[in-house]
Amino acid sequence: MEKGSLEYEKIIDELVRYCSDSGTIDQNLYVTYDVKRGLRDSNGQGVLTGLTEISDVVSYDVINGERIPTDGRLYFQGYNVEDLVRGFHGSKFGFEETIYLLLFGELPTRSQFDSFVELLETFRELPSKFTRDVILKAPSKNMMNVLQRCVLTLYSYDENPDDISIKNVLRQSMELIAQFPLIAAYGYQGYKHYYQDKSLVIHNPKKGLSTAENFLRLIRADKKYTELEAKVLDICLVLHAEHGGGNNSTFTTHVISSTGTDTYSTVAGSLGSLKGPKHGGANLKVQQMFDDLKAHVSNWEDEAALTAYLKGLLEKEGFDHSGLIYGMGHAVYTNSDPRAKILKSYADRLSVEKGREAEFALYQNVERIAAELLTEKRNANKTISANVDFYSGFVYSMLGIPIELFTPIFAIARISGWCAHRIEELVNAGKIIRPAYKYVGTHRDYLDMDDRKW
Repeated sequence: MEKGSLEYEKIIDELVRYCSDSGTIDQNLYVTYDVKRGLRDSNGQGVLTGLTEISDVVSYDVINGERIPTDGRLYFQGYNVEDLVRGFHGSKFGFEETIYLLLFGELPTRSQFDSFVELLETFRELPSKFTRDVILKAPSKNMMNVLQRCVLTLYSYDENPDDISIKNVLRQSMELIAQFPLIAAYGYQGYKHYYQDKSLVIHNPKKGLSTAENFLRLIRADKKYTELEAKVLDICLVLHAEHGGGNNSTFTTHVISSTGTDTYSTVAGSLGSLKGPKHGGANLKVQQMFDDLKAHVSNWEDEAALTAYLKGLLEKEGFDHSGLIYGMGHAVYTNSDPRAKILKSYADRLSVEKGREAEFALYQNVERIAAELLTEKRNANKTISANVDFYSGFVYSMLGIPIELFTPIFAIARISGWCAHRIEELVNAGKIIRPAYKYVGTHRDYLDMDDRKW
């Protein structure tokens, strides 16, 4: 039998039908057994599965025993992220300071920070010939796939990969945090060369530069960037670095770490989670949605046309027919997403430098109209606000970052949070995470093959 033949396709279609039929569960049973689908209760709140000191996501205040929706707040090790961003005072190393805070629980002194940055620079290199033999030898169209494959391969270059002592895991964590920007950038250069027939450009990272500066330098042929560009990307990395223990990829980190496995296997699993369009790939969907909007609405100031387009999305008549307006709403935040608020202010500043004020105004209009439409459609008694993904893709496009690197940038930032949570899981030596699933099938008697009928 040959792949692609009629016989082959017939058998595959039959197997797909069997698979679909056998996997369908009566949806009413989820109510019968009070199953918390998506690990969320009937109000959409996450089911409590663990404790953490690393970060706190706040969407409501409790007043007289009643939950009152409030502007969202995000805390890293007890510090409000808005205070952290203001406290950087223009420093180009905001992300590095955030990494230190997440890993060690305290903001560093000047001497501690200088030593930490120097240590990161020491780790900001890949094993000898790794770029040639691993990244460029098997290029991929998807940079998340490149990251995942390279992380697993780095296991083979580690002299002590399975040691899960805190000292060894911290060393592995800092190496991966420093190496992720290089892997993503070199993976993209390989993709451009082998799939788009562009020149292969490989730059080495430069000491004295921040993670954001080095990343812009690595992906640009001329190595040039403006001070504002580097600052904006630095803030993006800070905002994406961590978001509580319950988000899908961080929970994945806890689940895999609880088995006692190695750091590389754990991070590879977290990357697989982040790659999904419902998680880290959401900013990519926002950008694609706006590209589609621009193709259908020529006058960006025509509110009637914008409203009609957005209504079409909700009616599953436009874009990907999902019925979603990507970048709007959040599983936890109610009145606002603090990350979106911060990023929006930087998007405003960057749009002026790039001469894209009209496009920024378009995003603002879509945000406002979409919030009104969603609130009306859902009969919601809470505000539907933009989340961080709404503006991040626009910011990346203004930075000249190709769409293939949108989700990898998320990973470059979030690995700091993953590593902090992995260490927290190992320090507390918890049980292996094993939630329950209720069997709702039927028990059957075994039949010999010749007696079986479908």
